[in-house]
Amino acid sequence: MYRRVSILLRKHFVSVLILCASIVIPFSSVKAADPNAGKALFQQNCASCHNVFKRVTGPALQGVEGRWADKKLLHQWIRNSASVLASGDKYANQLFVEYNKTAMTAFPTLTDADIENILAYINTAKPPVVEKTPNGEGGGGTGSDNSLLFGIITLILAVVALILMQINSNLNKLAGDKQGVATPEPVPFYKNKAYIALGILVLFMVGGYFTINGAVNLGRQKDYMPEQPIFYSHKVHAGINQINCLYCHAGAEKSKHAMIPSENICMNCHKAIKEYGGPDLFTAEGKKVDGTAEIHKLYDYVGWDPEAGKYTKPGRPIEWTKIHNLPDHVYFNHSQHIVAGKQQCQTCHGAITEMDEVHQFADLSMGWCINCHRTTKVQFAENNYYSIFEKLHQDIKDKKIDSVTVEMVGGTECQKCHY
Repeated sequence: MYRRVSILLRKHFVSVLILCASIVIPFSSVKAADPNAGKALFQQNCASCHNVFKRVTGPALQGVEGRWADKKLLHQWIRNSASVLASGDKYANQLFVEYNKTAMTAFPTLTDADIENILAYINTAKPPVVEKTPNGEGGGGTGSDNSLLFGIITLILAVVALILMQINSNLNKLAGDKQGVATPEPVPFYKNKAYIALGILVLFMVGGYFTINGAVNLGRQKDYMPEQPIFYSHKVHAGINQINCLYCHAGAEKSKHAMIPSENICMNCHKAIKEYGGPDLFTAEGKKVDGTAEIHKLYDYVGWDPEAGKYTKPGRPIEWTKIHNLPDHVYFNHSQHIVAGKQQCQTCHGAITEMDEVHQFADLSMGWCINCHRTTKVQFAENNYYSIFEKLHQDIKDKKIDSVTVEMVGGTECQKCHY
C-alpha cells in the first residue's frame, strides 16, 4: 500500500516538474531588452533623423510601439520601409506622405534583439533635466576680492595712528607745562617733514604697485564674456546634445586657428530643428532667453524661410565677438597642441560643455603658458611628432627619466612662441 502511494507521489512530482519546466524554459530563453545597449544603437543609427521627444527630420519616437498595430510590422519597417509601403499598410503610407514621401533609411543589419533594445531605450528615456538657475556661467566669477577692503582698513588705521601720535604729543606738552618744564610747541603732522617723507614713500610704493600690476595685466581679459548677436549655448550643443567640438571648429586639428563655423554648419541641423525644447536658458544677469527666438535670429541672418523650407533672401554674416585674443607678437597653433600635444579643449577653455555664455576661462598670460609647459607631460611614446628626440627616447629606455614635459622638448624657448 505504502509502496503504491510512494510511486504515485513520485510520478505526480515528476509531472509537476515537467509542467513547470515547460512554462519557465520558453520565458527564460527570452532575454530582457537592454536600454543601455539600445541607447548606443539609437545614437549610431537613429539620432541623425529622430529625437525621442520631438519631431525633427522624422517623427518623435516616444510611444512609437503604440502607433503600430503589429510589432513585427514595426521591425520590418525599421529594416526595410519600402517593403512595408509596398504591402499597402495604411499607417506606413500615411507616414510616408506626411514626411514629403521621403523614404526611411533601411537598417537590414539590425537584429530583433537590437530593435528591442532600441525600443527599450525609447520607452525608458527621460528628457534632459538641467537645474534651472538664473546664475550665469562664470561671467565675472562668484568669488570676491577683498583687496580694496583691506586697503581701506589699512588707510583708516594709519590715520588713527597719526591722530593718536598727535594727541600723545599734545598730552606730553600739557604735562610738561604743568611741571614747569619748557616744551616746544608740537609741529602739526601736515608740516612734519618726517610724516611728509613717509607719506610720499607710501604713495610711491602704492602707486608703483598698481602701475606695475596694470602694465603686467595690460591686454588680459580673463572672465571676458561679451554679449553675442545670437545667444549660442555650448552647454546645450556640446554638453546636452554632445556635438563634437571639431564638427563646428574643424580647423582646430588642421590649422593655427580653430575657425568660427560658417552659418551653413548651423543650418545643417537647424533646417530641421526650428524650435528650442531644451532646459530653460538664462543670461549671466539672470534674464530668461527664448531659445526659439534665437533660432529665428539665425534664420534672419542666413535668409531662410522655415515655413517655405528654402532660402528666400540674401544672407549676411553674423558678427560674432571674439573672446580669446592673444597679442600680435604671440604665436599659437591649435593643431600643434591638439594633434601633437593631445590636449583637450577644456585645458585652455575650461568647462566649455557647461557654459551657456562662453567666457575666457584662463588669463592666457605668458606665465600661465610657461607653467603649463613646465608641468604638462607629453604623450612621448608612439608619437611620430617626437621621433627626432632620440636622446630622450634613450633616457626613457635607460630609466633615467620616467616622463617628458613640454619644457624638455623646447617648450619654454622664446622663439617657439614669439616671432
